[in-house]
Amino acid sequence: MPTLLGGCDMVVMNPTGDIAAQQRDLILFSTGIMLLVVVPVMALTVLFAWRYRRGNANKTYDPQFDHSTTLELAIWSIPLLIIIALSAVTWTSTHLLDPFRPLERLSAGRPIPPNTRTLQVQVVALDWKWLFIYPDLGIATVNELALPVDVPVRFSITSTSQFNTFYAPTMAGMIYAMPGMQSQLNAVLNKSGESWGYSGNYTGRGYSNMRFKLRALAPADFNSWAAEIKRGSKRGLEAASYVALERPSEKVPVMHFSSVTPGLFDRALNGCVQAGKPCMVDVMRRDMARGGGDPADGRMGSGMPAGRNTAPAGADKPTPALQKTPEEKGSGPNVTKPATPGAAPGRQRPGDPRNRDMSAVDAIPAAGASRAGRA
Repeated sequence: MPTLLGGCDMVVMNPTGDIAAQQRDLILFSTGIMLLVVVPVMALTVLFAWRYRRGNANKTYDPQFDHSTTLELAIWSIPLLIIIALSAVTWTSTHLLDPFRPLERLSAGRPIPPNTRTLQVQVVALDWKWLFIYPDLGIATVNELALPVDVPVRFSITSTSQFNTFYAPTMAGMIYAMPGMQSQLNAVLNKSGESWGYSGNYTGRGYSNMRFKLRALAPADFNSWAAEIKRGSKRGLEAASYVALERPSEKVPVMHFSSVTPGLFDRALNGCVQAGKPCMVDVMRRDMARGGGDPADGRMGSGMPAGRNTAPAGADKPTPALQKTPEEKGSGPNVTKPATPGAAPGRQRPGDPRNRDMSAVDAIPAAGASRAGRA
């Protein structure tokens, strides 16, 4: 078994970034504290099977045993303490490792120096490739992500058509990339080197090759890399080239773009890179304005689009049904129970199982009266 596992690269256990290192420590701590129960149980299973085996003449047999306070305390207190410890660690780590939370340090014992500028990287998950836009540098890459060492990075992440996950195991955890939505990730790399990133969510035929190269470079080397793309690449990422790039393709080689149209990521996020296609944010803004809505108004019905029976512009908006009184709603035989028994006896016949309010009982003659009438 060790020989077979020798070819495996446990990248999660060998992080090069502070966020990934904290996640590794969390995994090790959780595993270790859970082993405090698992290992004793496994050991006691073997011990009990040996000590109380049928052939052991010295075994203790006590058919009257039914309770042990010491045993009960051990059985319940130890797991309870472990749950408390795991709950405390989970609570703190959930907040400290929130991907939207700005970084407070480069690594353990190394705070972020004053006036440090965060590098902005915009990530778009395409079919089946990764697009990285560096808006501050005016460049873009496909299937290659280069980052300077010990520089905080803020990722803005979205997807074009499918539900993906942005995952660079040596840098940070897995972040969802969803069409029409923007996720964030704050991370930093502390060691130079190369590794790989990929999507952890299956997206079809080209999923297996949807990988990108993650390069951690010294700041001087990163500046040289960016300058080389700016100087050497003849391609620019514009609306037309983005639309062509967006088409599904497999095993796409690394590509560099020396220029990027401003606002391209926002247009990709809102699905309006193609000429003449309205942006989702504009459509929602028009619908909200047409319905008279206010994004800061949390009242029921706020932002309701115009439709039938909608009040004209400048008039009061109609009251939502859930806010109407019973008198305003009215009643009907198929919606509400009759106000008084017998209110609508003609609608239900005697013996009808749907006559739950018994309003038609009076129409059924008594047994004696029926016989008298026949007589």
